[in-house]
Amino acid sequence: MTFLILTSVVLLFSLYKRYFPVFGVQCINLKELYLDKIKVIDIRDFNESYKNPNEGAINIPIAYLKRNINEIPNRDLHLIVSNLPEKNIGIRYLRKKGFRVVGYTII
Repeated sequence: MTFLILTSVVLLFSLYKRYFPVFGVQCINLKELYLDKIKVIDIRDFNESYKNPNEGAINIPIAYLKRNINEIPNRDLHLIVSNLPEKNIGIRYLRKKGFRVVGYTII
């Protein structure tokens, strides 16, 4: 019985982390950003960001965030993502590390 409860808690936590939406972060068009105040981070995979690059964005795929966290400046951040679970995971991770994510764009 304890194993079943523990397994359920772990499963629910992983589903929450990936699929439950993050509140307080708006979907903003890249053309509406003031790039002098906000730094754009592209967390899509390399093969997706290579096909559709964004000028001035730092390309760090979500799988490499932990390794390259020192490359991200301590400013307000705007994320470029390819899907909603990637957005949720990226925002939660960056917030946990002390960054302020103010918006995202799904491409």
